[in-house]
Amino acid sequence: MLTQDLGRRFMTIALGHVTREYPNKLDQVLTGPEDLRSPRALHPIFFGSFDWHSCVHAYWLLARLSGRFPDTAEAAQVRTLFAEALTPERVAAECAYLARPFTGTFERPYGWAWSLALCAELRRADGTEAWAATLRPLGEAFGLRFLQHLPKATYPVRSGVHSNTAIALTLAMDYARTCGDDALAAMVADTARRWYLDDADCQAWEPSGEDFLSPCLAEAECMRRVLPADAFFTWFGRFLPRLSRREPAALFQPVSVSDRSDGRLAHLDGLNFSRAWCWNNLAAALPAGDPRCAVMRDAAGRHLAASLPHVAGDYMGEHWLATFALLAIEGAEKAIDGSLASWLRDGGGGTCRSDPLHGLRDGVGDPRGYEGAPGERSSRRRAWPQ
Repeated sequence: MLTQDLGRRFMTIALGHVTREYPNKLDQVLTGPEDLRSPRALHPIFFGSFDWHSCVHAYWLLARLSGRFPDTAEAAQVRTLFAEALTPERVAAECAYLARPFTGTFERPYGWAWSLALCAELRRADGTEAWAATLRPLGEAFGLRFLQHLPKATYPVRSGVHSNTAIALTLAMDYARTCGDDALAAMVADTARRWYLDDADCQAWEPSGEDFLSPCLAEAECMRRVLPADAFFTWFGRFLPRLSRREPAALFQPVSVSDRSDGRLAHLDGLNFSRAWCWNNLAAALPAGDPRCAVMRDAAGRHLAASLPHVAGDYMGEHWLATFALLAIEGAEKAIDGSLASWLRDGGGGTCRSDPLHGLRDGVGDPRGYEGAPGERSSRRRAWPQ
């Protein structure tokens, strides 16, 4: 379902902002006038993409897509970028920033989690072993921060923005399993159970006005990662007991964005993408033939199509949305019955534009390419994340 043309377009978008230093929103506590330095001086790798965490997950997107489409011109540009940026000296400088005073909460937990996701992607991809080894100290630093912080975190954060703890545990678990960090994997699993295992009959009081994550679905996706399949099936049935009736209704209705030039309102496009990603991953975890799957995949399709036209256009969304669009599309590739591909092909039953790639057509092939067979996926790579 992810065509080469769309993958190339997403790489082009990310390549256009990972080294764009300004505008920039720093996460910094000043201890004196000497701390007033440029983003590039403070963060010699992750100085672009408006903010640190967006730059980190843009690198993840580039690593991911250059692996899926290695013979494209854009993938060659990615390899050149990585060779220049991912050096021992620059990684050491990124790590040194973490040793500064008042950096204990720097990018916690969202940036921590995405840095681990980048390390995991480089670790499992073909031809990126050297860069994975170079970046390893940064991943280990953030892994240690998780190990130190989680025992002190008495309560989860159930927001729909960067502080959400469920998405952080999800990405941290993928890193721990990929990179063999057994201590972190055990800590993440224990913490998820402590925070979420007793939750039931989720009311889904969402969206909030600036969400890009669904607190409800992010929690369910986190528990899918940490529980055995049979235990998750039982937990999920308690957590969303009226799912087959499309309740809570809020989870099934794509959100609208009134002003995409407002960086916080633009978060809502990300909410559509992250819901689509979660719905499809959760549907793939249920037994074949479960009647809830069709409901979940339909919701995923409508959410994805609502925001896919808006990945590019205004920098407030363009500097980060492609990552979440990619997650949503790769989640859709798990829709083995083809229902989502058919939904996109048919234009969403008339509720959205018939062309879900409207606004992304520059350099992109026929949007009907979404019907492509799952076999188009590179056989050298497994789906991320499992």
